[in-house]
Amino acid sequence: MPPEQLMQLAIDKALDGIRGGQSPFGCAIARDGRVLSVSHNIVWQEMDITAHAEITAIRAACRSVDAIHLEHAVVATTCEPCPMCMAALHWARVEVVYFGASIDDATIAGFNELTLPAAELLRIGGSTVKLVPQVLRERCVELFRTWKTNSGRSY
Repeated sequence: MPPEQLMQLAIDKALDGIRGGQSPFGCAIARDGRVLSVSHNIVWQEMDITAHAEITAIRAACRSVDAIHLEHAVVATTCEPCPMCMAALHWARVEVVYFGASIDDATIAGFNELTLPAAELLRIGGSTVKLVPQVLRERCVELFRTWKTNSGRSY
């Protein structure tokens, strides 16, 4: 599955989340051409600060394959993973992570990001996860604008 196609699934799911009052993040995970999970951020819904799109997608993908590791999996996430999510993706043993918007884009949109780039975390930690930025970046950044227009919440 091309990364752009997987990313579009993540974007569509993020839009679903925005419509449901959640923040503008989506994630899709596939392996061997099969979509394992597509999820969005449900922090507000669950009152769980760890319920980021990547975490909820990892949980669903692991359940779908009945395993805690996702070797050879490909991930598309609408924003550069935060340190928590990047670590979880490493521990899940995914192969590659494609992302659209950057940490800087999320910070500009008003999110309280740690300014530790995912690539730097992977480098410091010696991870073999491949990270590919700017996949459908403009569409992913647009999610922040859509969210700000449709939500009175700050994050």
